Amino acid sequence: MDLSSRAVHVVHPPFPEGSRPLSVPLVPSSAFAFSSADALAEAMAGPDGPYVYSRRGNPTVRALEQTLAGLEGGAGAIAFASGMGAISGVLLALLKPGDRVVAQRCLYGGTYAVLSDLAARYGIHVTYVSGDDVAEFERAAQHPATRLLVLETVANPTGQVPDLPGLLAAARMLGVTSLVDNSLASPVLCRPIELGADVVVHSTTKYLAGHSDVLGGAAVFADDGLRRRVWPRTVELGACADPFAAWLTLRGIPTLPLRMREHCANAAVLAERLVGDGRVTAVHYPWLAGHPSYALARKVLSGGGGLLSFELAGGREAGRAFIERVRVARLALSLGGVETLVTHPASTSHRELDAAALAEAGIAPGLVRMSVGIEGVEDLWEDIERALP
Repeated sequence: MDLSSRAVHVVHPPFPEGSRPLSVPLVPSSAFAFSSADALAEAMAGPDGPYVYSRRGNPTVRALEQTLAGLEGGAGAIAFASGMGAISGVLLALLKPGDRVVAQRCLYGGTYAVLSDLAARYGIHVTYVSGDDVAEFERAAQHPATRLLVLETVANPTGQVPDLPGLLAAARMLGVTSLVDNSLASPVLCRPIELGADVVVHSTTKYLAGHSDVLGGAAVFADDGLRRRVWPRTVELGACADPFAAWLTLRGIPTLPLRMREHCANAAVLAERLVGDGRVTAVHYPWLAGHPSYALARKVLSGGGGLLSFELAGGREAGRAFIERVRVARLALSLGGVETLVTHPASTSHRELDAAALAEAGIAPGLVRMSVGIEGVEDLWEDIERALP
């Protein structure tokens, strides 16, 4: 089926033949009763058997996992309590002291912080590369201890789109596992597993759920053997998805393709208009002609996405003033909801980065990040014009 159809027809837990509820049932139980000790022991052997304890598996959570695996074209998935839970869980499961990681330079601040912590505490060496140069990655990955490549489909907040086809093919040739954060694109705009990724992670809080009312994450695996290798570590970590959060995410997914069309359409209009405004020194939107990733974005993505950022001539103070003057858009940290949100990354989402790291990541002091919602585009533009210095 078309992805729009698959999004509507999410996976349901088994139900008696003849009828079933249209919505996925919410099963809030923390534990499940058995008729025999042997059956209970057998159920604890792996991730796909009867339900035992909701940290290990839950009907509502499993429905979400199977739905996400289907949307991303994966063999299986693990749902987490947050996007950072998904990233941390996969990294901790796949890496050990002495291993080496190659990562895209412009990463989400939380991912950068986790990698920095792993480097400091466990002796895991992290090398950062541009994400645009396959040969640069191949040189960085030559060390025999290189285990993992970490990328983002669309970098937050610069809109950089790495050379996913080239980098993922090179990683596979070198025997390096690849992890791609697809939160900003969603499977509507890109499905990295189809391009060769081994693991795709999501903050399901963002576009997948789409209504700013849930915290969640997920990892989707191209190979089920890798999922089974990661699953025991995530059970031990305890960062499992809550059934109610999974249910809310399943409620949001059917409208994902419709919402993404509106996010992309609004963001494209605003990006074009901001380019022509003299108070703005730069606009970062991957489908905007002139963006450094324009050619790759047109190749990898089926739309420009709902996230754009722009730099104000007045620097840090101008950026902070703008996010306090908007009235339709809201000053909030998240993204991907139906409402438009603005932040100042240098002092919020990327505060973990020092001045040098911010510059390397392409985040200017006056850069404003805007998660464009599905409001009327003229209302959004009037709001922006009123707030610009």
